Amino acid sequence: MNIVVLTAALSSLNSGLYCTGRILRSMAMGGSAPSFMAKMSRQHVPYAGILATLVVYVVGVFLNYLVPSRVFEIVLNFASLGIIASWAFIIVCQMRLRKAIKEGKAADVSFKLPGAPFTSWLTLLFLLSVLVLMAFDYPNGTYTIAALPIIGILLVIGWFGVRKRVAEIHSTAPVVEEDEEKQEIVFKPETSS
Repeated sequence: MNIVVLTAALSSLNSGLYCTGRILRSMAMGGSAPSFMAKMSRQHVPYAGILATLVVYVVGVFLNYLVPSRVFEIVLNFASLGIIASWAFIIVCQMRLRKAIKEGKAADVSFKLPGAPFTSWLTLLFLLSVLVLMAFDYPNGTYTIAALPIIGILLVIGWFGVRKRVAEIHSTAPVVEEDEEKQEIVFKPETSS
């Protein structure tokens, strides 16, 4: 049984290294991560992203050494913040799209969220309640929620650090148009006039 668990854990770590290495490279190419993360080896391996992921893995090992009985809950709580934030942003974007459609600023969509906007607000309320419950889960949940202002400040600093580069990269990106007759997206390079 131990060999099965060990193999599954190693497989998970390997896929995590592969995915995060590629994602960090894509983010660097889009200007959302430091440019050194885009570096590739001769074999086309995104080694900078893999090394950054390895640093996070080492932090996990260090946490396991410091607080072995609580490391899983600490990592789970911080991962939960990312998942909650992702879903909250998805719902907020859906609400803004719905508003833009009503104002005629965006094209109508073929699939509408059932029960919207009630279900959108209900989802946001649920996500907020999860954060509140995490705050009462002392000590790990409480510390995680207490770290939110620090995380927010770091994200704002990071945004100010990359926003000019993101704007530069996206100002030279090809224009994307949708060909409605063929039901496909066509990439057209920007022409200078």
